[in-house]
Amino acid sequence: MSRFPLGRTARIAVLASGRGSNLEALLRAFPCDPRDGGALGAVRLVLSNREGAPALAKARAAGAEARYIAYDRREAFEAEAIAALEAVDADLVCLAGFMRILSPSFVRRFRGRLLNIHPSLLPAHRGLHAQRQALEAGDRRSGCTVHFVDEGVDTGRVVVQRDVPILPGDTEESLAERIRVQEHRAFPEAVRLVLTGEITADGATAEGRGSRGSAGVHG
Repeated sequence: MSRFPLGRTARIAVLASGRGSNLEALLRAFPCDPRDGGALGAVRLVLSNREGAPALAKARAAGAEARYIAYDRREAFEAEAIAALEAVDADLVCLAGFMRILSPSFVRRFRGRLLNIHPSLLPAHRGLHAQRQALEAGDRRSGCTVHFVDEGVDTGRVVVQRDVPILPGDTEESLAERIRVQEHRAFPEAVRLVLTGEITADGATAEGRGSRGSAGVHG
């Protein structure tokens, strides 16, 4: 049974390893200090396994708590991350370019409230280098998927997908940039669907709402 909606502003935490462009999209949609007391959600905490990750600076600039946690051993990292998430009573955890695989025990602890974004139209092209996989496969379309995280790699239930065409002459980088535009739309949309209880990890979907969006070419 879904824990959402909460009837209050949900506390959102984000795990990020890189520059934080998807984090920025989430911060715009769910600012850490919303003026509206009835806001659906607010990003309260950002964690990174990279000390110099631009995502941490972006989080601090937006007023969110930002912490670096060294990833020498997964067990130690996850123990510290769980403590930080529980300290802020995180309701929803979003993986926004977090480049580590979480353990089954971590996933189970946050089951139904752990989201990831992946640059392909899952179930196609799971894992690393999804854009390269799409080009090598000769696909005509690619895109992004926001999904619940389960114990597999990119195998959890889809929340939102947005697609883009693959154009003649596309490179891995040009395709990734086109997909990224849609990622910044898909992730906030998916968070809203989850926080309102319209889509849950166990398969419940509000009547009349789909889980797939479509998009054209964006430069």
